[in-house]
Amino acid sequence: MKLLSVVSTLSLLAIACTSSLPSQSADPAASPSGAPTATAAAEPAPVPTLAQPIELAATPADAPASDSASTRSAEESLVAMGQFVDGEHPTRGSAKVVTENGLLYVELGEDFQTDRGPDLFVILHRSDDVIGTTQPPAYAIQEADYVSLAPLQATTGEQRYAIPATVNLADFQSVAIWCRRFNATFGAASLQR
Repeated sequence: MKLLSVVSTLSLLAIACTSSLPSQSADPAASPSGAPTATAAAEPAPVPTLAQPIELAATPADAPASDSASTRSAEESLVAMGQFVDGEHPTRGSAKVVTENGLLYVELGEDFQTDRGPDLFVILHRSDDVIGTTQPPAYAIQEADYVSLAPLQATTGEQRYAIPATVNLADFQSVAIWCRRFNATFGAASLQR
């Protein structure tokens, strides 16, 4: 949509510039040589300049539906953050909770990495030390202690997960990567507020 706004703005400038030029008459009788002549204008129209900035800011309707960090709103603010520690599998990188336009999200950082596994989910857990309060090797968790956000999108890199409005974030202290099939916690990040 921004490209369309730029093209529209440039088109309007071109029209304004050409409409301020004296009009040409194509009537061969107007000139003895048959060449078009310029019709005199009493006062030329002002030519727009680029000395003043042109607003190209996207409105919410124009905003792209992307989860890329480069296209996110400037209204995003940090709520909590933490670093992953290993559970059943090596897991590292950052996790944070952000609010944007009144909605909460869990974001895994560019440095996020874990092993592949079946049925992996991103969850919020009530404990601030999921790995320390569960037993190896699986670090199994109890159903009442977590809320599942969504299946893990990828085992590496930046990702974003919406936190449902029905979830009270104050009840949860960690983000974890959890294998639902085997009830195994791959790794967890305690959230520091």
